Amino acid sequence: MRLLVIPFLFLLVCCGVTPKDKTNSVQESSDRVTRIRQKLIDRDKSTVIVVAHRGDWRNFPENSLEALDNAVKMGVDVVELDVQMTKDSVIILMHDGTLDRTTTGKGRVSEQDWAYISSLKLRNGCSIKTIHKVPTLEEALLHAKGKVMVNLDKADRYFEQVYKLLEKTGTTKQVIMKGGKSVEDVKLLYGDYLDEVIYMPIVNLDKSNAREQIQQFKTDLQPVAFELLFANDSNKLAKEVISMLEGHSLIWYNTLWDTMAGGHDDDMSLEDPDKGYGYLVDSLGARIIQTDRPQMLLDYLRQRELHN
Repeated sequence: MRLLVIPFLFLLVCCGVTPKDKTNSVQESSDRVTRIRQKLIDRDKSTVIVVAHRGDWRNFPENSLEALDNAVKMGVDVVELDVQMTKDSVIILMHDGTLDRTTTGKGRVSEQDWAYISSLKLRNGCSIKTIHKVPTLEEALLHAKGKVMVNLDKADRYFEQVYKLLEKTGTTKQVIMKGGKSVEDVKLLYGDYLDEVIYMPIVNLDKSNAREQIQQFKTDLQPVAFELLFANDSNKLAKEVISMLEGHSLIWYNTLWDTMAGGHDDDMSLEDPDKGYGYLVDSLGARIIQTDRPQMLLDYLRQRELHN
């Protein structure tokens, strides 16, 4: 046995790979996740946190392990993933309630069992069949473990089952939940878990009760961040909220389409990033941005020394 081990170790060293290298790599990834979480908890405004919407779906199918992996390679801080539950109570990654758009299958997710869904292939953004398969949430959590924070969308419907998976995979402190629920409903659903799982309220600034919502969450739950929405620049609250949240919570904006952040979206940023991403950062205090173009956003922020 010793004769086999020595040549094997020699080969590893010659290739530049040692057991210590692997340990260090895992430790660095884990430390990075810890740093991202701590930035949120500290309300650190020195840099901008980048969220990849459904992973890197421009190069791989949305909500796939490959889209998650590629987003991590780019250097994003958070990957947003959507979940649905199958007929036999398996939680999977999928945005739609039906299989038709993103897979080779048909029908509602809730009416199909995992055996059928696991046999399907995912489609890419052009609806072309790929070699990639639908992952379970458990697979995705294990895949992301120690690499990147995960924002789970549509997960509050199955939160008890989701939390069991977080415990099972050791990822309770790696996940961000969000939603448009009232303070009372958030306390009822997440109250026992808020020391571990980060919860972020979503507030539409165009609604008449937006200011009251923000104030109530700020007073009762002190969230690390608010996801804010507004359709156009005529909304004055978008600027007023900066001082309301200063020292209390970070501001998250989405650049997925024009009515989410007053038109300062990915498309505007393609033409002039200072009017898109730059406006959100400089004029509206954004320190978390969710995008469908993570590489473009990262490049822009790195040029401005707002991301590592």
